[in-house]
Amino acid sequence: MASDVLWVPSGDRAANIDRFADWLTARTGERFADYQDLWRFSTERPAAFWGAVWEHCGLGGAVPEDRVLPEAAMPGATWFPDERLNWAEAVLAAPGMADTDTVVKAYSDTRETFEWSLARLRAEVARLHTGLLDAGVTRGDRVAAWMPNVPETYALALAAAAIGAVFTSCAPEFGARAVIDRLRQVEPAILFVTDGYRYGRKEVSRAEDIAQVVAALSAERVVTFPYLDDGTVAGERWDTFASAPGELAFAPVPFDHPLFLLYSSGTTGLPKAIVHSHGGIALEHAKMHGLHHDLGPGDRFFWYSTTGWMMWNYLASAPIVGASIVTFDGAPDPEGLWKLVEDSGATYFGTSAPFLTACRDRGVVPKAIADLTRLHGIGSTGAPLPASGFDYVYESVSATAQLQSLSGGTDLCTGFVGGAPTVPVRRGELSCLCLGAKVESYDANGKHAIGREGELVITAPMPSMPVGLWGDEDGKRYREAYFDAFPGVWCHGDWITITDHGSAVISGRSDATLNRGGVRMGTAEFYAVVESVAGVADSLVVHLDEQDRLIVFVEPESGLDDDLRRQINARIRSELSPRHVPDDVIAVPKIPRTLTGKKLEVPVKRLLNGAPVHEVVSKGALADPAALDVFEGILDR
Repeated sequence: MASDVLWVPSGDRAANIDRFADWLTARTGERFADYQDLWRFSTERPAAFWGAVWEHCGLGGAVPEDRVLPEAAMPGATWFPDERLNWAEAVLAAPGMADTDTVVKAYSDTRETFEWSLARLRAEVARLHTGLLDAGVTRGDRVAAWMPNVPETYALALAAAAIGAVFTSCAPEFGARAVIDRLRQVEPAILFVTDGYRYGRKEVSRAEDIAQVVAALSAERVVTFPYLDDGTVAGERWDTFASAPGELAFAPVPFDHPLFLLYSSGTTGLPKAIVHSHGGIALEHAKMHGLHHDLGPGDRFFWYSTTGWMMWNYLASAPIVGASIVTFDGAPDPEGLWKLVEDSGATYFGTSAPFLTACRDRGVVPKAIADLTRLHGIGSTGAPLPASGFDYVYESVSATAQLQSLSGGTDLCTGFVGGAPTVPVRRGELSCLCLGAKVESYDANGKHAIGREGELVITAPMPSMPVGLWGDEDGKRYREAYFDAFPGVWCHGDWITITDHGSAVISGRSDATLNRGGVRMGTAEFYAVVESVAGVADSLVVHLDEQDRLIVFVEPESGLDDDLRRQINARIRSELSPRHVPDDVIAVPKIPRTLTGKKLEVPVKRLLNGAPVHEVVSKGALADPAALDVFEGILDR
């Protein structure tokens, strides 16, 4: 395992985490010689730690330790049962930010750049708050947005949260089927749609898809955001809905009151609707933004995302610690996005590992085309960043910014392995286990060990673990999804090796989520579309993360020709997402499946990455062992 140190804390920037540790020492008498000492405290005394974050970050007053986490069972942990808060109120408090300061700077392929002050954002939230109340939206109702990553969507999320309604969003790149699969489960009271968008130079109308989605859902009200302004209107126009000014008020809600509905990838069926809480999101994001990303007043946080990825919700929380944000709706051009980082004044830029490797492969040298000296942090997530990606960042992007490779998930709406401003960066490694995250590496018998690959588990509760899954009244699906493998322990689905100096290496996911350019798509949705094309008997999709190469293997009914390839690509583009149009469509005699009928997505991916057949699967578990043989060396033919 490589352990070359690429970055060390310089001491030039006073870190929030140091101030927090000093404050905690004054409160508890505990002394912290280094990050590992603080991490141990955070996992051995979780109630003391999370109570300190709550108070230090201004979410509320001091809370007795026995009332922070009175029940620590998983699932079923109880957090801050006596406290009330509202995520939107915490965000719009924006400590250290004046009313006239810019809180959001917006870029788009569809319209011109603009910015909103904190006062303007509050005013827009108040208008939408009034519109939602006038529409009859009340606490617990679902507010759904099929909208782009723009300030208006941000204001809508804040307005819904202020009422105590539950906000959920889909990216405009999602086709009608993907939107319906998600939103029909949660029965939104009101649906906001966008008429279309531009991606690079291409204009995409959503008129036909809107008609399908509206017909399939039971929303009482529909509002159209005129982004393209091409005349498409379902229900009423945005500017009419949000025309009345009003008073901004926040409903105080319990810690576990639902805030967001996020969606799993849909790998094994319909996407799971994951319920996240006001308290869990506010507390966890305050910790990550303030202590790990070292953000505060004067910082500007930009993480490239769409509204269909949890990183959008993560971005949305940054003003809780006084940082402003950057939104961008458009194509992630390998050169243009770095110029946008410079123009926006971002001090922390986050993106995906495939974007960084794509920039490297195209020979882009960001520091030669943009002034990136304001950056103190660069984040990477969505897939493991290879060691060569670390080299690329420090050679071609910035020698002084801290690279934080982050691993987490939609399930917790955060990262639990990443970086901290007081921890060195080593080549190919995630620098540390995050504060409050008791991450361990389990073998098949549930034994933790350092220095060997195992199943990534979390053995103590975290506040942003889901309240549950929507519609799962008895909690059965929630328990099956995360706690079946090791009872009472969260099993995440990643392979992890934890080093003796506290860093980690993530080997990859044990599921098969497809994440391209911030648009996450599950394979079950993918297959439903591909296999609806006449001439396709069966299919299997694989995303090679390091190459950002998406491959669809098809079992054709009578041969694969160019016309069938075009039909497959067109169907994926229109019904799912343009970003998931495959790089290759390859015919195989038979799609390999297990004896129980499951497709061998992960074993095929490992084969394509060079692993021998005997290491990836037991042939005795296959319905047709010969079906897998064809994949060995198939990309070299």
